[in-house]
Amino acid sequence: QVQLVESGGGLVQAGGSLRLSCAASGRTFSNYVMGWFRQAPGKEREFVAGISRSGGGTNYADSVKGRFTISRDNAKNTVSMQMNNLKPEDTAVYYCAAGSFASSWPSSYAYWGQGTQVTVSS
Repeated sequence: QVQLVESGGGLVQAGGSLRLSCAASGRTFSNYVMGWFRQAPGKEREFVAGISRSGGGTNYADSVKGRFTISRDNAKNTVSMQMNNLKPEDTAVYYCAAGSFASSWPSSYAYWGQGTQVTVSS
């Protein structure tokens, strides 16, 4: 079992920045690939970014490439995502997730945090 707790969400104006963090506890953090997903009202949960077990490999949704950066610190059991140049369409609840293999499908991830709200005003 892995417990995940997100933090760092909030309200920001378009063009602004936020940094999301996810603290993990339970099983060995470095055994898991990590992902960030988001879900806007009335929409399906979508992949945002993923990172390999070592942190050496990352991938991003096209909509956030060049604006968001995912990173992890296996010594501190944390995964973070720096979000720059935020747009109103980035408004959503953001979730971190832990899984056994890299995937953009939510069903591939076994463990989820409770989510943190990000609201970007125009």
